[in-house]
Amino acid sequence: MTLPKVNIRAATLADLPALLNFEQEIIKAERPFDVTIKEGPISYYDIGEMIQNPKACVLVAEIDGGVVASGYAISKRARHYLDHEFYAYLGFMYTDEDFRGMGVNAKIVGELKQWSQQEGFKEIRLTVYNENLPAIKAYEKVGFKKHIIEMRLE
Repeated sequence: MTLPKVNIRAATLADLPALLNFEQEIIKAERPFDVTIKEGPISYYDIGEMIQNPKACVLVAEIDGGVVASGYAISKRARHYLDHEFYAYLGFMYTDEDFRGMGVNAKIVGELKQWSQQEGFKEIRLTVYNENLPAIKAYEKVGFKKHIIEMRLE
């Protein structure tokens, strides 16, 4: 099987309909992992604002002219006791089911890593649910390592 040509580019406001759909797919996928997510319609991000924010990098992957994946990197303030003041936080990682397993997410992560380095970040982090094994495997494949487990008590 020949892999299709993947074009990674900065997201634009014209991509918003596809990106809003991706956001809902992410929420749908994460609800089984997190009983604290509110019922009913919710939104995680202000994607339009992030696209226009010069301190953020929102990327999409296109195949045959269609947007099939997304991801972002934003600056977050580190905890005061760490050896870095800010770090790049990756999120909004989504790949359409028809294009999973083709390395599309790895290409987005690669571009986000490059942006993060160009912006001077020495640390890149992301969060993933402990039970989301396919996502963990995908992130480990591009170099991430488990670092801390957040626990909760009702």
